[in-house]
Order: sequence, then structure tokens, then C-alpha cells
Amino acid sequence: MAGRITRKELKTDKFALEVEQTVDFVTAHRRDLVLYGSIAAAVAAIAASVFFYTRYQHTAREGALAAAIQVEEAPVGLPNPAAAISFPTEEAKRTAATKAFSELASKYPGSDEAAVAQYYLGVSAIDNGRLPDSEKLFQAAANTGDRNYASLARFSLAQVYFAEKRTADGEKILRDLMAHPTVFVSKEQAAIALARGIAPSKPAEARKLLEPLRTQPGAISQAAISTYAELFGQQ
Repeated sequence: MAGRITRKELKTDKFALEVEQTVDFVTAHRRDLVLYGSIAAAVAAIAASVFFYTRYQHTAREGALAAAIQVEEAPVGLPNPAAAISFPTEEAKRTAATKAFSELASKYPGSDEAAVAQYYLGVSAIDNGRLPDSEKLFQAAANTGDRNYASLARFSLAQVYFAEKRTADGEKILRDLMAHPTVFVSKEQAAIALARGIAPSKPAEARKLLEPLRTQPGAISQAAISTYAELFGQQ
């Protein structure tokens, strides 16, 4: 029987935290995205009108993602004059958010914004205990986004595999992420998650993964020390 996993236990990275705090994350990367688009247009000798249409579509995707995240972050309860949008119940908000993200993913398939939408839908499935659905959604996000977005989706997919007692599958993903870190999933983050996942079956290796990280500066050592204490006590 599949284990229970929560949104918090996904241990998502900097990208996930930023995207939950602001609707402007994708907009903040506009410069890089436009640069890549310009290069593609030059190489393919695409007409200027087509290029500007592509830029418009990107802006539209950003707007759709921003609107969906606004729903996701909306307060629940009595109407709040300070909030742009609110919902009377958590169920109403969840229904609206699911609709917004699903429509975005359907309307702009293959885009990075669609990958973010699928990731959010995967987290929502986790919240509702639907591990098979979350697995499909995280896999779809991994297949859709670029390597950075894909790494985030794969990182969360590994957590689902561990919860489903598919340790070998989760271990395979995290070892690959350790070998190929991205701006969204660091080698250290993948190592800590791997130690947590394999500790029941490979405690010695889990200790070996955590030991060097406990002396690293800043948040890395804090996370490693906390995980070590949780898994093995204050040894």
C-alpha cells in the first residue's frame, strides 16, 4: 500500500518556493527567454510578424500562469477587501485552481508554463492523497519543461516513488540529479533527499551521504544535520 506524502514532504527547492511567493517568477526570466527566442528566429529566418506573434503568445502564457497562481494563493474565508480574489471554502479554491492550471496546460502544451501548471496539479494531487495521479503529472511536467523545470518535477517524482515503496526508481532519479544538478535542484539537495529515501534499506550509505554535508556552510549543513538527527538520532 502506498505511503502518505504531503506537500511539505516534497521538500521542493528554491523555484517552488519562489513560484508560491510571487506570480512574477516567469516574468523575471523574460530577458533570457526573449534572447533564446531571438536566436531561434535568426537561425530559422522566421518572418518578423511570426516572431512577434511568438512573443505575444509567451506574454499570454505568462498572464495565464500568473492568474492561475493568483487563484492558488488566494485567501479562504470572509471576503477580504485587500485581496484581489478570495474563496468561501478551501474546496472552492481548489476547484478553481485545478481548472485554471488544467486549462493552461491544455491550451499551451509543450511550454514551460504548461510544465509549471502540471507541477502544481501534481502537488495538488499529493495534497489529496492521489499518488498515481501525482506521478503522471510530475512525469508530464518532466517531459514538457526544459532541463531546469524537468529537474524539479523529477525531484518530486522521486519522493512519490519512495512513498509508493518504489525505492529503486526514486534512487535512480536522485542519483542522476546528483550527477546533473540544475539551478532548481542542487547536488546537495538531491543527496539529502536520497539519504532520506534509502535510509531504511541502506543506512550506512545514507550516513555516508549526509556526513560531508553536515560541515557545509549555511542551509546545506542545517538541512543535513536535521535529516541526520531525524534518521539516526544525535549520533
